[in-house]
Amino acid sequence: MNKFKRFLLAFKYAFAGIWAVLKKERNLKIHFATAFLVILAGLYFGISRFEWLILVLTIMLVFSLEISNSAVETAIDLACPKRDPKAKFAKDAAAGAVLVAAIGSVVIGMMIFLRYIRHIRQ
Repeated sequence: MNKFKRFLLAFKYAFAGIWAVLKKERNLKIHFATAFLVILAGLYFGISRFEWLILVLTIMLVFSLEISNSAVETAIDLACPKRDPKAKFAKDAAAGAVLVAAIGSVVIGMMIFLRYIRHIRQ
């Protein structure tokens, strides 16, 4: 197999991984729905290019961490099928990373959108 075909296969596998997590994980579905609403709000309010940059980076960070969290949890379940305090710690830490990013994204969203919402109310 040549290098270009391997390169394309890497994309195929990556998209398959995203799709698999999206089908299986409720939280990623929630993140996708929320991101869709945020994008609609950004279009409606006509946010600045810089604000789009921040939103896109924030959305991608949450998606990436949620997908990574799913991978970590699955790998730990395979490696350690019995309950183990270290496995629990690793799974909880990965979930905690997603939570930190999600809370941060809410704060960022509020910082961006509140001024637009206030402007409408005046």
